[in-house]
Order: sequence, then C-alpha cells, then structure tokens
Amino acid sequence: MSTNTLDDKVIAVAGASGPAGQATLRRLAAAGATVIGADIDQQRLDAATSAVRVAVPGAKISGQVIDLLDPQEVHDWADHLEAEHGHVDGLLHLVGGWRGSKSFHEQRIDDWDFLHDTVVRTLQHTSLAFQPALLRSQAGRFAMISASAAHKPTAGGAAYAAAKAATEAWTLAMANSFVKETTAADGTPSAAAVILVIKALLSPEMRAEKPEAKFTGFTETADLADHLAGLWDRPAAELNGQHLWLTAR
Repeated sequence: MSTNTLDDKVIAVAGASGPAGQATLRRLAAAGATVIGADIDQQRLDAATSAVRVAVPGAKISGQVIDLLDPQEVHDWADHLEAEHGHVDGLLHLVGGWRGSKSFHEQRIDDWDFLHDTVVRTLQHTSLAFQPALLRSQAGRFAMISASAAHKPTAGGAAYAAAKAATEAWTLAMANSFVKETTAADGTPSAAAVILVIKALLSPEMRAEKPEAKFTGFTETADLADHLAGLWDRPAAELNGQHLWLTAR
C-alpha cells in the first residue's frame, strides 16, 4: 500500500474505464498524481474521469481516447505527454480480456486471435512507446496485470494462459532494458517493469451482485490500486523484473 504522496508524478493508465482502471485512477488522483487515462471508448472514458473528479475534489486527471492497436497513435500519445508535462513516470497497463472453453480440444484459435490483440499487442505497443520516457524519468514504473493461470494453465484456458505468459516475457525483456540502458555508473536502474499476478479481479459491482459469495483468491480492485500506487514507494532496483503475487501461488 502506498504511504507517500505522488504529487510530482505523471502517470498514464491504459484501460482506464475498466473496473481496475477506475479504481486505479481514483487511487492515484487521491495521492496527488497527474493522471491520464486512456481508453478507446469516449463515453466510458468520460464517465470514468468524471467519477474521479466527484470522488477526489481537485483531482489532476484527464482522459485521452487512444486505439492501443495503432502503434503510431500510442507513440504519439507518449511523446505528447512527455512534451506537455516534462516527464512521464508511469504507464500502468490494465487492458484485460478473457476467452476460454470447456476443454482443450474445444479451444478456439479465434479466441487466441482476440487475446493476442487485446492482451499482448496492446502491451507491446504501450511498452515500446513509453520505455524511453520511463527510462528518462527519475522514477519510471511500468506495470502489467498477469494471472496465476499463466503459471499453471488449465486445459480450457490455453489461449488465455499463453497470452498472459507472452506478456510476462515481454515485460521481463523491458525490465532487462532498464538495467542495460541505465545511466547510473553502478548499473542500478531508475525505472522498473513489474508484473502483478492475480487469480481474478473482484469489483464492488461483483460483490454487490453476489454478497454471499466467497470469491476465494480474488483481488479486490481497490487493493490492486493500492499496490499499483505503492510501486513508487519502493526502489526501482528492488522492483524491476519482479512478480508481485497478490494471490496464492
């Protein structure tokens, strides 16, 4: 959980209108960060940012409609944010999606195609676009949300597990870039790429719909947001390339 202010941090959130995105926007804004939420749907994005302004008076928040499957659009967004604010200190990739089947034999390749775009390609584009700015930041952080399924795939979840495993490998390569490209004489990175591992997310709406359900092993969106805000409380060298498990291994 974050204990420090984020007043001087500029943080971009991809997937801002989803349950995790909404909780994270609110948490970062409450800590004083300048928050820029991105989503492909203008109406959902407006609703998410407006809710934060109501919940957090004086919130420094804005929204940007971005097609994360358009690499040039994502690069332009990253360049614009750094030019406007002078630095970008975080990119939190909260773009999700799930597809599965009852058995391995019934696994549909078009499920993989969907997840490849939604989960893998969006992360590739955001990480490539923001890596230079995060490297230039004094406290750059890149975070993705993975799933325990990537470490123990089930027969019917082959496509989902494979997509999450791919994004983990990509993120670890980004972490290595922060070590190799650091300007510190001792090789200590000032930026970190981190993988947060959950079983599944639990939103307030899910809890309200099934108040008696136990949701064993699920991570509440507010708790996830706390962990994301807390990334700036810890040194980059301690975080870089780490899996932070928010559920049982």
